[in-house]
Amino acid sequence: METLVNDPVEKRRGVAFIAHPHPLHGGSMDNKVVQTLAKTAYGLGMVVVRPNFRGVGQSEGAYDRGAGESGDMLEIIRFVMGHYEGLPVYLAGFSFGAYVQHQVAAQLPHERLLLVAPAVNLYAFHSIPSGTLLVHGERDELVPLEAVRRFADASGATLSVIAGADHYFHKKLKELAVIVEDAWRC
Repeated sequence: METLVNDPVEKRRGVAFIAHPHPLHGGSMDNKVVQTLAKTAYGLGMVVVRPNFRGVGQSEGAYDRGAGESGDMLEIIRFVMGHYEGLPVYLAGFSFGAYVQHQVAAQLPHERLLLVAPAVNLYAFHSIPSGTLLVHGERDELVPLEAVRRFADASGATLSVIAGADHYFHKKLKELAVIVEDAWRC
């Protein structure tokens, strides 16, 4: 699995694993939302890990509807955490990546879970830990805000809505970064 790791070395305070949007629709570790999450986490002193899912970039394999991608992410986390024992794990995912990370969170101890534009209308999301932060665009054209609101209410998650933002947060990445920074600063 092709994976980028950015390590602040001297001021490590956690390890953030960030999952990208749908691989069959151009999603990759280089997606602008994923990069925004990565830069924000790195600025907070976290080691940032961004893999490309199966069949994306230099990663081998083929799209597996979230099952294989979740398994791959778990293996990456286990491998990476062997080098950063004792640091807390932070999970973040955008769109399809949110679906992957919600599955990972059910199988792995973690400090925080952040789901950005979670595609709750396209995938079978199950329960998530209370305290999970959902960030969604008010004008998301792919995932209706009301579907995310219902999911947040049912799961006890916190929902932060970015006014005027679409699914890809065009011209709203700074607002996204501020929300993530506030949530993960502690």
